[in-house]
Amino acid sequence: MSSPLDDAKEDKSVIQLENSEVPQTELESLTWCPQAERNLVRKIDLHLLPMLFLIYIFNYLDRTNIGNARIAGMADDLQLDGARYNWALSIFFFGYLILQGPSNLILAHTKPSLYLPTIMISWAAISACTAAVQSYKGLLVVRFFLGVVEAGFFPGAIFLLSSWYTRKELAKRVCVLYTGSIVSGAFGGLFAYGITNNPADARGIAAWRWLFLIEGVSTIAVAVMAMVILPDFPITTSWLSAEERNIADARLARDGHERGRKKAFSLHGLKLALKDWRTYLFILRTYLSTCAGTFTYFIPTLVADLGYTSAVAQAMSSPPYVWAGIFVMTNGFLCDWDQQRAWHSAVPITIAGIGFILLTKVTNDAVKYFALFLCGAGVWAPVPILLSWLSDTMRFPPEKRAFAIGFVNTLSNLSSVYGSQLYPTSDGPQYWQGHAANAAFCFGGSEYAFSRPMSQADGSAAIVILLAQVALKKWPAPSIGEDEETTTADEMKEPA
Repeated sequence: MSSPLDDAKEDKSVIQLENSEVPQTELESLTWCPQAERNLVRKIDLHLLPMLFLIYIFNYLDRTNIGNARIAGMADDLQLDGARYNWALSIFFFGYLILQGPSNLILAHTKPSLYLPTIMISWAAISACTAAVQSYKGLLVVRFFLGVVEAGFFPGAIFLLSSWYTRKELAKRVCVLYTGSIVSGAFGGLFAYGITNNPADARGIAAWRWLFLIEGVSTIAVAVMAMVILPDFPITTSWLSAEERNIADARLARDGHERGRKKAFSLHGLKLALKDWRTYLFILRTYLSTCAGTFTYFIPTLVADLGYTSAVAQAMSSPPYVWAGIFVMTNGFLCDWDQQRAWHSAVPITIAGIGFILLTKVTNDAVKYFALFLCGAGVWAPVPILLSWLSDTMRFPPEKRAFAIGFVNTLSNLSSVYGSQLYPTSDGPQYWQGHAANAAFCFGGSEYAFSRPMSQADGSAAIVILLAQVALKKWPAPSIGEDEETTTADEMKEPA
């Protein structure tokens, strides 16, 4: 029985994304000292990671700043009452799902140093246009197209990283990239505080409109920098010496990356990814984590419901993100150290499940704020581990890896369409049903990460669902006005 690598080698139309010029025999005979490789990896880190990290900060900032704008006056100006805000979130993911898979196939035939900054300029311009929106319908249109153009960056960045690093180096680098989204949440809240804390709207423009405008223009400036700094693939990178390019080429070849000349476009890798059952197992695992992660769009609202004013809530939403960034990075480094991906994806999401249970049952504001730290760190940490695991599993051919990353990220983000509907305004301030659903997703995700065979995973998932149903019957959601410990908005006071 032939292996996927053998099949790839026999197929004459396979795309070689690394585009190596060095014969395989020369790669196998090439030797270098460990210090030379360490210096090379350090050089790659300094050129690649900071730029991708910065881009992802602005990618997530332009996506999630709607949460900060909501409590800064956007909800009143655009009449985002009831489920309207939730649909403004959901429609983003309809656009986001359209382009992820195709975008990575396009990236395979272009230069990342041009392609990624180009889509960055596109989403920055659309995000800035949100400042001119005058109606709910206009907001829906802008959010949809924002999702379309943002879709290509994250799976493209994962693919680019997997084209530079070996499997033992990849997890912590993906975690560094993913931490960019968390840092954007931390600084996004502080940035929003600095803009929206001005009592008088500058030049007659509402503060929340300035938020979109300033962040959009800043993103364009970063995109221009990226065109100069961001590299393409190892063998075509000018800031590596000839010896360094050969070492980079050889170590990837020995790690299982397919080598060869770049050839005509082919759907062979796409077909291999769709036929591989592991693709769908990764989709399910990532789906559960991503769905629970949509609660982050509501962190400013959840903090505001603790009794803080709008401006203070913007600042108080930052500490959970800071802690989550530290947790995600630590988890990624430990994963690369012991290579136990199942544990490092299951334990964090279990912690998040505990946090959601606390949010479901506890009414003490201090405990609820502490639970946000558990939830944020727990739902973010598994995703980069799962995606680096996917990149390692789908190493060859490269086109299969490119499509699989985009395909898994696309279908897992379907959960965000549903997840953004879990926190309707009518359920506040306890949001019992949303927290309970996310707790079930978290415990289901942890079980799937521990499970190996598909049959065991399906059987155990049924047990998790049954336990969730029993819990829902035992602790039903309190009716409106039934919870005596919940204070009204008029009774809430700003903490000293």
